[in-house]
Amino acid sequence: MLLIYVQHLLGIGHLRRVSFLAVAMANHQFDVHIVTGGMPVTDLTVTNFQLHQLPPLSASNGFFNELVNEKGLPIDQHWKDQRCKALLDLFNFIGPDVLITETFPFGRRMMRFELIPLLQQAKKKKPNLLIISSIRDILQPKHKQQRNVEILDLIEQFYDKVLVHGDNSITPLETTFPDTKKIAHKVNYTGYVIDPFALDSTQAFTKRDEVLVSGGGGAASLPLLKTAIEARPQSNFKGHTWRLLVGHNIDRATFNSLQQHSNSGMIIERNRSDFYSLLKSCSVSVSQAGYNTVMDVLKANAHSVLVPYAKSGELEQTIRANQLQKQNRVVCLEQSMLNPRNLAFAIDTAAMRPIKAKQYQMNGANKTAELIKSWLN
Repeated sequence: MLLIYVQHLLGIGHLRRVSFLAVAMANHQFDVHIVTGGMPVTDLTVTNFQLHQLPPLSASNGFFNELVNEKGLPIDQHWKDQRCKALLDLFNFIGPDVLITETFPFGRRMMRFELIPLLQQAKKKKPNLLIISSIRDILQPKHKQQRNVEILDLIEQFYDKVLVHGDNSITPLETTFPDTKKIAHKVNYTGYVIDPFALDSTQAFTKRDEVLVSGGGGAASLPLLKTAIEARPQSNFKGHTWRLLVGHNIDRATFNSLQQHSNSGMIIERNRSDFYSLLKSCSVSVSQAGYNTVMDVLKANAHSVLVPYAKSGELEQTIRANQLQKQNRVVCLEQSMLNPRNLAFAIDTAAMRPIKAKQYQMNGANKTAELIKSWLN
């Protein structure tokens, strides 16, 4: 029995990545439960695992300094206490052999009100419980050393293992967590985690000479989508079809205003379940640099422009995009430089740049399941 805790606050990438892990672990005969505390995601594929929804909350802004409920109202201590109780009751009901906290304690510090009690109860009720922290390849660097000390203390006190869903030959954890050596005996790299439903790269695809602009699941991609509309007339691809995929977290009124630009050469629609197929067959992909999207770009071997989200002091996407640009794998356009002319030039450049063959470690979901199985044995 395996329980994974995940909390998405703005976008939905964390929840999607955890769902990929859950599918792989279910295929390895684990009974998998995910408990999520973010806003419900209507198009999440739930296959061979159970999803438990806590009373939802989100961040009111990109600084992650205020949590709000589903009505957009700030939460109080009573609300926190009730949700914490619901989480602890769920843990007692499931009685897992493995507990995984996604991101925490390397992030999600605002969730300590329920995660510290969860970890304390887990240690008390099941001393032999395997407790794991699951993190992506790149963390948001901490500006205060005391924050890293706190992370180290929590790892030492509660955690048996740390799973890094990345490739240490590309971006070692030390890049964004300088104290990695102090927990090196607990750190294990899995390789990158990709969508298990993505079609095999050897399958034939219908070639579409499209520029594919995708915004992921969050609303933060809206400036990129709007700029792409204005960039088309300035690009060498102005005679090609441009397909813009709009996330479901962008409200209907905004989506309708974007759709007013639809014409014979511009398709504007909601995110599609066949995204990987579109990505595999496009001429150029334009996106932000979130973990899940970049993994799809790499697997599809697509020509790519990455415009990393960098508001509110966020550095994770910028680091990832710059690392890949250093390998001549993508063209990175900093968000501060985003305008129609620069985006058109980046697209034209990416289309002409040959893609160097490189073997990325992309079997992270299965590797995760294999590692956990070996630890239990």
